[in-house]
Amino acid sequence: MDFQTIPIVRIFDEQKARDFYLGFLGMTLDWEHRFEPGYPLYMQVSKGSLVLHLSEHSGDCSPGSKLFVNVSDARALLAELQTRPYAYCRPSLELAAWGDYGFQVVDPFSNRIWFNQPE
Repeated sequence: MDFQTIPIVRIFDEQKARDFYLGFLGMTLDWEHRFEPGYPLYMQVSKGSLVLHLSEHSGDCSPGSKLFVNVSDARALLAELQTRPYAYCRPSLELAAWGDYGFQVVDPFSNRIWFNQPE
């Protein structure tokens, strides 16, 4: 039996979400859904095996969440992000209290993602 966890992340502004998740993080838009025009957006984005659902629906989740994502090479991912002209988030590599290296990014809706490289 296989399992996959797909976190739902609360967003409030479609363009800001696209700028951050697609532009800055370099994720791919897999699909999007609205019940009809003018209704809240629900979409799936991915990068490698990382899959997220982004939702404008107020009942789906709370803003200010924190996601913990293990990556094989935090330094390479950070170097990739640092090449992108995104003024609102400039992460830097940190040594975590548990001995791993990683960095945190914060989206425009106060959701935080810690990219962790297990040592």
